[in-house]
Amino acid sequence: MRAATIGLLCLATSAGAARATDAEDEDARAKPAIPNIYLDLRTTYATIPAGTLGLGFGNTSLSAAFEALAALRGVTLPNGLPAAKSIAVDLPLTVDVSDRVSLYGGVSGSSTDIGGGWSSFDITSWNIGVQADLYQQNGGKIPTITLQSTLTQSVPNEQGMTNSFNHVLEFDYALDEDETRGWLAGVQYTNTDIASQFARIKPNTILYAGGYYQWPSNWKFIGRLGVQSFGGAQLAGRPLADAFTQPILRLDLDRMDDNDNRLFGITAQIAWMPKPSYQVTLRTPLYAVRN
Repeated sequence: MRAATIGLLCLATSAGAARATDAEDEDARAKPAIPNIYLDLRTTYATIPAGTLGLGFGNTSLSAAFEALAALRGVTLPNGLPAAKSIAVDLPLTVDVSDRVSLYGGVSGSSTDIGGGWSSFDITSWNIGVQADLYQQNGGKIPTITLQSTLTQSVPNEQGMTNSFNHVLEFDYALDEDETRGWLAGVQYTNTDIASQFARIKPNTILYAGGYYQWPSNWKFIGRLGVQSFGGAQLAGRPLADAFTQPILRLDLDRMDDNDNRLFGITAQIAWMPKPSYQVTLRTPLYAVRN
């Protein structure tokens, strides 16, 4: 009896140690030593109606590039801002420090056509930013709360340069444990400062709501519908762009992997300002490290 008891204790201890080792191995796999590192390459084509700026969701180089071209680089605008088309490429190097925090920074370039042909493709801005989950739902009743803040500065650094501060606060309420479907709501606030006493761009605010669904094939759809309110812009005391409050729609279709890393994405946006502005963005991340 004594021998049998000792044997059972030894087996129990060995099993407990094995379970502990398995748990440690699982934790090690869940927390990779090297974070995700990638270039979040984004290529955007947009049409911009006359009398307004490149506004909408996100903080691409379109806004900084067109503002600099139209208001700050010596362009004569007797009839206000002309209609324009623009192609922009954003290259932020992104590091997913954890499943809650991402840091990014990079440069943006663009080419613009205001009716006389496309300009040369030039670097027009640089940006740095952070995205962090302030709270994660993890199956609870309180939605995930995410804050994203980006600083964008136009180049070259001279009289008339712009500094744009873009902040997004979003609430994500998942309807299932795997977070494959849910509701979204949020606010985006953009403030642009100009290094010129003759020009001023007032803040732009977007309030929106939406939802998302991810199929078993890892294709994910996100829709956002909101209202955008822009305070207008002035140059030398004259209106450069009129104020407006109009609807805005953004649709995203992303291809994810099994660990929710984005492999490919396409975004379509329609913003009324008050005439519609159309924007299409392709996201093709280039991974150096993908966990």
